[in-house]
Amino acid sequence: MGHHLAEATEILANLGWIYALFRLFANDGRDENLVLVRPAIVAIALVETLQFALLFVPAQPDGGISETLVFETSSILRVLVAVGALVLVHNLHLGAERQTRILLRWSAGGLLAIWAFSLNFHLLAWLTGTTPQTLEPFYALTIAIASLVSAVGFRRSTSSLQFRPSRTATFHFLSLLLIVSYAFALALTARWLDAASADTARMLQVGTMVIAASLLLIWMPSRRARAWLRVTALKHLFEHRYDYRAEWLRFTQTIARGKDGSSDALPERAIEALADLTGSPGGLLFMHSEDQGFSRIASRNWGDQNVLPRTLPAPLISAMERDGRVIDLPGLRKGARSVGCDAFCPDWLINCDSAWAAVPLIHFDRLVGVIVLAMPAHDHRLDWEDFDIMKIVGRQLASYLAEQAGQAALLEASRFDEFNRRMAFVMHDIKNLASQMSLLTRNAEKHADNPEFRRDMMLTVRNSADKLNTLLARLGRYGTTATRSSEAFDMRGPVVAVTTRLAGIHPLTLIRSEEAKVCGQIEGLEQALTHLVQNAIDASDAESAVAIETFSDGLYGRICVIDSGVGMSPAFLREGLFKPFVSTKDGGFGIGAFEARETIRAMGGQLDVDSREGLGTRFTISLPLESARPMLEIDEDKAREAA
Repeated sequence: MGHHLAEATEILANLGWIYALFRLFANDGRDENLVLVRPAIVAIALVETLQFALLFVPAQPDGGISETLVFETSSILRVLVAVGALVLVHNLHLGAERQTRILLRWSAGGLLAIWAFSLNFHLLAWLTGTTPQTLEPFYALTIAIASLVSAVGFRRSTSSLQFRPSRTATFHFLSLLLIVSYAFALALTARWLDAASADTARMLQVGTMVIAASLLLIWMPSRRARAWLRVTALKHLFEHRYDYRAEWLRFTQTIARGKDGSSDALPERAIEALADLTGSPGGLLFMHSEDQGFSRIASRNWGDQNVLPRTLPAPLISAMERDGRVIDLPGLRKGARSVGCDAFCPDWLINCDSAWAAVPLIHFDRLVGVIVLAMPAHDHRLDWEDFDIMKIVGRQLASYLAEQAGQAALLEASRFDEFNRRMAFVMHDIKNLASQMSLLTRNAEKHADNPEFRRDMMLTVRNSADKLNTLLARLGRYGTTATRSSEAFDMRGPVVAVTTRLAGIHPLTLIRSEEAKVCGQIEGLEQALTHLVQNAIDASDAESAVAIETFSDGLYGRICVIDSGVGMSPAFLREGLFKPFVSTKDGGFGIGAFEARETIRAMGGQLDVDSREGLGTRFTISLPLESARPMLEIDEDKAREAA
């Protein structure tokens, strides 16, 4: 009688701890929403209540079979209760808000100690077939200490707790529960087979093992069975079927780098991201093309795509862009057609058993594309949560696809811009040649009988022809990144060449010509100098000479182009002179000074300008001397290190 009273007291104590664990979950004020905890608490309490039934099972004296079976059954039931309680304690602590975990540390710690000791105590008893006499005194001591610890945690501040069960832990718990149930069923079957005769028992044991192994081989690899288990668990154990945080992280990772670090194209990754999120194996992506409307551009895990048309009808595209709704294709196959975009869905899409849903990709009220998802392994009816997440993800995918299309358009526009820039430079050079030929023609009308002028004219024409050939050669170099090799040369060479070529069309004066050996591209310097001299000629009167001088200051070789023309204002020098396509001359392109400056900078030099309105302009080209370049490079390195 005393033994039964002690057992009953322990059962009531365990039920009290189970109820205390439930109250910790229920203290958040939302008892009805605890869809995962309430069934688990009820199941654990029922298992513990079965201990009352074992108290009234008649036991044979002297440790008979019935007494051993009762003891082992009681022990395994206590093990199951302890496992279930530990899982709930784990979710109680990890599922709470970060700030409330501190409030739970005492209560959760005490309950953890109670159920952990109970698990080990009763598991050891079940394995040995007897109560561990050595641990029995510590059992009561552990419960006493854990009770004090738990009592500290039961305070009014715990009323703000909220339970957010971990989906991963839930699936692991379900898997563990299935495994334990399977092992428990095999154990009961083995106990039942022990009562049969030897030959019959062996035959039944072999048959049972074959059947059990067959069920495992059939059920475990089944994708449909796993999908059914996932959908059922999400539907009945959680308020929302989607773990939005985890799904969004996976979606972002897929879009960013593809699955397993692959670098698939964005359309394929878009299908993969939406399909993985909704449980679909794959899908088709339709996007706008210039010649075929909305045509199929990408697919993923869709085997019979070749038997389907490659385009979507225009009325469906207009309706989806206007309504923005996800089309439930299984519902349409069952006759649930309504107004809107459903009415324009083509028959071939409705009759395709592999098609599950048509998701519009809308960006700024414009339909960017349509993804047709494949039927998942376990078909479930689309509900409001599916529609909402498909619409939101569809809009996000539309922004990614639209951004990619915009980048492609910008790249194409930049190529056209580079071509236009190249042609602008060419037209500028041609304009300069045309100006030179026009001046030469006007002077020929006056001095055609002068033999010396005819010699200069022939030299100018020859130089112009050479200039055109050089221009054709340079045409292929504009816009390229190829770097021409530098060479050492005397700056007087380009100055003499430009002065000789342009002297026949306007008075030029070489006021100083000193040796200045520099490194760079002689052709580029001559081209830049030609632009500057031509601009000086255009800004000067017909009888006003343009002065040119070349000299060295010990570090730099310098070329100065000086005119006494109209000059430029400070505002134009600051904002317009070196800005492409801005010019003060009628019909000017505004790129001569810009090209000259960029050419000189590419050789490590500098172009300076000093101008006064009504007085004239001075352009100064500065290039490092060959002998001073190493010293200047050392100074630049020190300046960068100091910065």
